Amino acid sequence: MSLDVSPRLLAEAEKGEVQEQDFVESVRTSLPYAWDLIARLTAELRSGAAEFADNQTPPPSERDRGQLLRALSSDAIRGSLERHFGIALAFQNCHRVAAFHPEARGGDTYTRFTSLRAQILSQSPELRDC
Repeated sequence: MSLDVSPRLLAEAEKGEVQEQDFVESVRTSLPYAWDLIARLTAELRSGAAEFADNQTPPPSERDRGQLLRALSSDAIRGSLERHFGIALAFQNCHRVAAFHPEARGGDTYTRFTSLRAQILSQSPELRDC
């Protein structure tokens, strides 16, 4: 799953530094499932009192799963999403992504969510090939 990079964005990159808002727009249009999921989690996080908002529903298609994996496996994409939405992302398996307030990094809940134990407990046979 690659980003759809416009000729203008490619030219910008060839000249030097890329404007983050241009990169974020490319992510939004290239990875709409991942974008919408992270936007929804951000809204849930901001609207409630919970320490984080997470998704536990598998993507509706392998294409959507690919978008989510692409977004979260790239440091540049993930970092841009975190800065754009003002959140910290944590990822456990092929669909369980969580949005935290940035200051939660290093806190008890974030540390539990990203722990080895939580990773093991989030596994199941049906996720083996995701």
